[in-house]
Amino acid sequence: MRQMDQQLRADVLQRLEQDLGMQRISGTKYLRKGECPACHKRELFTDHTNPWVVKCGREAKCGQSWHVKELFSELFEDWSERFKPSADAPAASADGYLQFARGFDLALIKGWYTQETYWDRAQGLGSATVRFHLAKGGYWERLIDRPARFGKQKARFQPGASYRGVWWCPPSLDLQTVKELWIVEGIFDAIALLHHGIAAVSAMSSNAYPEESLKALASDRQGDLPKLVWALDNEPGAHRYTRRWARQARELGFNCEAAQIPQPGSRKVDWNDLHQRWTFEPDEAKRTARREHDLKEARYHGALLLADTAAEKAVLMYEWRERHEFHFTFESRLYWFKLDLDKYNKALAHLEESERDEDRQLTSKQQRDRAMRLAGNVVEIANCAPQALYFQRNEVTDESWYYFRVEFPHDGPAVKNTFTGAQVAAASEFKKRLLSMAAGAVFTGSGTQLDKIMKDQLFGLKTVETIDYVGYSREHGCYVFGDLAVRDGQVHRVNDEDYFDFGKLRLKTLQKTIGLHPNDVAADYRQDWLPLLWTCFGANGLTALTFWFGSLFAEQIRARYQSFPFLEATGEAGAGKTTLLTFLWKLFGRAGYEGFDPSKSSTAGRSRAMGQVAGMPIVLIEGDRNDPEKAHAKSFDWDELKDFFGGGTLRTRGMKTAGNETYEPPFRGTIAISQNAAVSASEAILTRIVKLHFTRPVLTDESRAAADTLSRMDGDALSHFLLLATRKEAEVMALFHERFPQYEAKLRRLDDTCFCCGAPLGADARHCSSCQSDLVGHLRIERIVKNHAMVLAQLDCLTLVVAIPEDMIRQTQRTIVRIALERQAAISADNSVVTEFWQVYDYLESMSSDPVVNHSDDDRLIAINLNEFIERAAEHRQRLADLSTLRELLKDSRQFRYLDNKVVTSRIRKKQRRANPLDTRADKVRCWVFTNPAGPA
Repeated sequence: MRQMDQQLRADVLQRLEQDLGMQRISGTKYLRKGECPACHKRELFTDHTNPWVVKCGREAKCGQSWHVKELFSELFEDWSERFKPSADAPAASADGYLQFARGFDLALIKGWYTQETYWDRAQGLGSATVRFHLAKGGYWERLIDRPARFGKQKARFQPGASYRGVWWCPPSLDLQTVKELWIVEGIFDAIALLHHGIAAVSAMSSNAYPEESLKALASDRQGDLPKLVWALDNEPGAHRYTRRWARQARELGFNCEAAQIPQPGSRKVDWNDLHQRWTFEPDEAKRTARREHDLKEARYHGALLLADTAAEKAVLMYEWRERHEFHFTFESRLYWFKLDLDKYNKALAHLEESERDEDRQLTSKQQRDRAMRLAGNVVEIANCAPQALYFQRNEVTDESWYYFRVEFPHDGPAVKNTFTGAQVAAASEFKKRLLSMAAGAVFTGSGTQLDKIMKDQLFGLKTVETIDYVGYSREHGCYVFGDLAVRDGQVHRVNDEDYFDFGKLRLKTLQKTIGLHPNDVAADYRQDWLPLLWTCFGANGLTALTFWFGSLFAEQIRARYQSFPFLEATGEAGAGKTTLLTFLWKLFGRAGYEGFDPSKSSTAGRSRAMGQVAGMPIVLIEGDRNDPEKAHAKSFDWDELKDFFGGGTLRTRGMKTAGNETYEPPFRGTIAISQNAAVSASEAILTRIVKLHFTRPVLTDESRAAADTLSRMDGDALSHFLLLATRKEAEVMALFHERFPQYEAKLRRLDDTCFCCGAPLGADARHCSSCQSDLVGHLRIERIVKNHAMVLAQLDCLTLVVAIPEDMIRQTQRTIVRIALERQAAISADNSVVTEFWQVYDYLESMSSDPVVNHSDDDRLIAINLNEFIERAAEHRQRLADLSTLRELLKDSRQFRYLDNKVVTSRIRKKQRRANPLDTRADKVRCWVFTNPAGPA
């Protein structure tokens, strides 16, 4: 067994103990009692001296094994840090990578490679590489320092150089004497097989046919050609090329076979992985047996791949397992094989008794094989090939599905979709679902056949976790945006089976209606949009951008600080609100979208719309219907949003169970409101809002050109912003936690310390004498302080992603402080409808020395009958809101505080009765009673 580096060993042992609970067993050389990642039983063990491979001790029921690199990949990523180069060892990082990450014997491959460096200009990142020079010129190199940082590019060829047509051959391999030559994809695969005495060359890619090398070998060997074993990766694309290259090589005179490594679940295994399993097996006898078994199995699967007919494939499968009936696929069709035992016995007896010379020369095994071919029955039971990929489950709603891929023999992509448990349990339901899922897909098998097919396909099926929204998943610590995801600062693309594989975590989103399409090509990103945004919208536009950016981290912020502010953008028509919103959505990869009108949706529809995204704004447009000119329109109750401030429940609905279970999804997004009129709501809602007001600009040639350019910008050129921001999650949250408390403290001291320069203020100061700033006042409502401090902190965090000039930052900070002071003043003032009501009251009362609408006989109170008040106002042509609106808003009156709605003795009626004895109206009148600050103390 290869010795492990001591520092690496110490790190691995620590992780084995911490993560898997493994313990050193005294008197032995093993660590045991670890929790198996597959069966979750505490039967995991490994060698303490060289813990390369961990195994489950339940050989019969589990028996799985893992190289520690599969479990703790982060320990095998930064090789320049672990093995630093020196003058004596310039290739120390490459040596360490090849020896401990790949399991190679450096003495065998000495001089085959060099250590080089690679620098990605777009991302400003670099990595050491292991470089191999190619026979045709150029080179291939593997990035060895945290290659996930570079996305899909973990290895690269020299730009401009071509490798096609010529394979890479190990320098120690003599192609003139080999009897069997394996052709694999990667250089590391060829080196891995060479360690075990298998002659192998690398084609460098599955789609690269080494035609020049094969022709040269055929010419040199002059008919004494080696057998070729095409051992490309076990992937659908490589399958097609394996059959194609074998056919072309046979035309050159080569005898061809194939070898395919079975892929257990989602764990992709290549020849280098098998080499490490064979090498790190401590027992030599087991090591040899394991290697022979793996190679035999790979040849068997290769033979299946190259089978010319369905019957030939069925015979191979029978010989491997000797099952009397089973299903299999051939050329994307589903077949059923059944051995007719009576027919088999008769054929075997006939061959044994035959007097023909060719029959008498057959061995017993050859006789059985021929009899089986005569007795085997192969029937097509589906004109397609359905394959269960995984089981997906929504733990919250207790819904589950089996995810299938259906392939067809004709050209065209495979179809992937879900089947329920009921649909895979009955042949009739399976047939109907297959027909509705894929055009022309017909299953003609029986229920018994389907049961056996599902028993094979669903056994040990992997499980994928699901979410029913897009954006940030707090439970999984990652962002999911359609086909892309971001986790721990790395961008991941959805795999061929439509889920994200994060190692131990498999995740997919069920949300398909939200079209997020961020561009992961950094070179396409335009960075000239910020000056255009500033020209069009100034500090208000940058504040809205800050809110949009901060929304990406709303879940993290609410988890620690229990709230996240709402944003309100108001202004007259033509102020540019729609242009701004559509631009901000382009930065998130959602082109052509603004928001939705809550007044045009049902409660259930709104709750579903608000649950579709996480860590993103929910934009409510034109939700206010309190305008008297729109009295006929349905009104939206802003109090519905109150719980969303802290991420409360969207809506409670019952589950389809016999019990009393409910489903209460939380609100995971943020709230943005865009409309012409200001939000008219209770103080509880108004204090949750950061309010921006946009005015119709005076257009200049510069601003008009900027607005046109901003509107024409394509989402593909902007949406990379979303990935840049979310990749900075750790840095953003660290800076936010640092700055937020600082801004909270500064906003609380606005009445005694200048926000801009920090100078002390006088007791009655209206501005700062040092810098002449007018950002002076007392923010007495803690929620206003918290909300605006969050926006200020988010503005600082935005600079981690966008280069913002210092002058823009200062102006935007002043704007945020100013709107905080304006929000405090607005909370202290009455609603415009209430203010108008009291103005009409003053007007009516001023028309006479006697009371006109105030029925109270106590000068400290005001008592108003609303019906009568509206009648008097109409007589004098005074305009008021409708009665229902007044009844709702007068309860929050601040100038004259509302006390009660009760019956009072009317002094107006008393005076009217004294003046007119025939007036029989009662003195008692039901009135709305308010305090009168102007009355006697």
